[in-house]
Amino acid sequence: MLFNSFDFGLFLVIVYTIYWTLGVKKRAAQNILLLLASYLFYGLWDWRFLSLIFLSSIVDYYAAIGMGHSKSIRNRKIFLWGSLLWNLGVLFTFKYFNFFLDNFTSLFSIDTFETSYYFWNVIIPVGLSFYTFQTMSYSIDVYRKRIKPTHNLMEFLCFVSFFPQLVAGPIERAKNLLPQFQKERHFNLKQTKEGLRQILWGLFKKMVVADTVAIAVNAIYIAPNEYGSLSLLYGSALFFFQIYCDFSGYSDIAIGTAKLFGFKLSKNFNIPYLSRSVSEFWQRWHITLTKWFTDYVYAPLIKNKKRSYAAKTTALFVTMTLIGFWHGAQWTFVAFGLFQAITISIERIPLKIGSRNVSLIAYLTKIPLGLTIIYSFTLIMTSCIFFRSQDLTMSFTIIERILSGVPSDPFNFIIGWRILVIPFLIFIEVLTRYKNYPFEHLEKIFSRPVRWLIYYIFIFLIFRYAGPKEEFIYFQF
Repeated sequence: MLFNSFDFGLFLVIVYTIYWTLGVKKRAAQNILLLLASYLFYGLWDWRFLSLIFLSSIVDYYAAIGMGHSKSIRNRKIFLWGSLLWNLGVLFTFKYFNFFLDNFTSLFSIDTFETSYYFWNVIIPVGLSFYTFQTMSYSIDVYRKRIKPTHNLMEFLCFVSFFPQLVAGPIERAKNLLPQFQKERHFNLKQTKEGLRQILWGLFKKMVVADTVAIAVNAIYIAPNEYGSLSLLYGSALFFFQIYCDFSGYSDIAIGTAKLFGFKLSKNFNIPYLSRSVSEFWQRWHITLTKWFTDYVYAPLIKNKKRSYAAKTTALFVTMTLIGFWHGAQWTFVAFGLFQAITISIERIPLKIGSRNVSLIAYLTKIPLGLTIIYSFTLIMTSCIFFRSQDLTMSFTIIERILSGVPSDPFNFIIGWRILVIPFLIFIEVLTRYKNYPFEHLEKIFSRPVRWLIYYIFIFLIFRYAGPKEEFIYFQF
């Protein structure tokens, strides 16, 4: 079920009604309902992978309990590595097996039987990277004694499979989400209204902006050799807004849906196109993933905050390469991660100015905001070419054609006046940039008739100007 489908709307109404009918005092029954609803939601994608998410939950649940009962560091490490090997093994098997085998056979020129090694060439379980990282963080945090392991299996299963954020995040930490299953949730009309408003905003970003922009992006990237520099530049810029509105729209719907059931999920985006630098971009984009890699990869690699620039840069390259590879088993994603690492490492180069050591990041804060936004947007847009391309050859072809000024086609907007939806989006988000989303606390600003007029306008825009229905981009990761 896609969030932007009537099926999900019906599913949500049914689960919501039963959930609050059970009553506040029936917390265990509510958790059971959420677990069944989450498994149904996930099973409708492909019921075969229900066993995988259940097994991952069981492995990490008992590994954490084992760590909690063990007093020796050696035994705790055994349970931790058991959890990590299972989760990384599942990721490797389903997501990366054929990638490594293909590159291994190509590197050593090994002849193989025609499709003999593609027995793992199945559909990647939806949301695999998200719930795997969520359960791994739980095991690591228990090992580090940052949290205590839960002994309630039902609550832990709910934490792993909570349907609003199951397939594409936000990637929640146990210390934030798990306790919310352990306490009573009281019906709050104000929170319900906030949830519905955030869902409405998320649907607008996804269906009106992302799906509309996808028309032009898909047309240009299907045959980039048929387009000139301006069109390719235009398509690459549009893709940034497509993927932003697609993924942040999903996050808004997920966070809003969770609010309907009395849960609070982590903020995942903070207007990334206003970033002054690439470093700041990653503090505003997919925030939960950035924090995950910072805490569990980058920080352990440097340990001592006083490490040299070279050591921190090495850790940065490892981290950003893994972030790129996390998105998929393609060299384009590796190139995307490396591009980010190179730009961020340049921004962090210590520069001697007078008696002070400063970096490019510090210098950028003194430059007018408009110029720094152009700087960061240009670099991020360039990296998105790798992200969107089918292979590295296409990536370099597009970049070469953009830089060489190819005038081979009459430049056109493809989707015409509907491109105005982007400045409309930017205007609203910049105007409300200090809120978690534009419709937040709307009751404090407008009277009821004005609020309903705003709702009806956006509902009309969604039904009238939504682009062709597209799956959420991050479902494939």
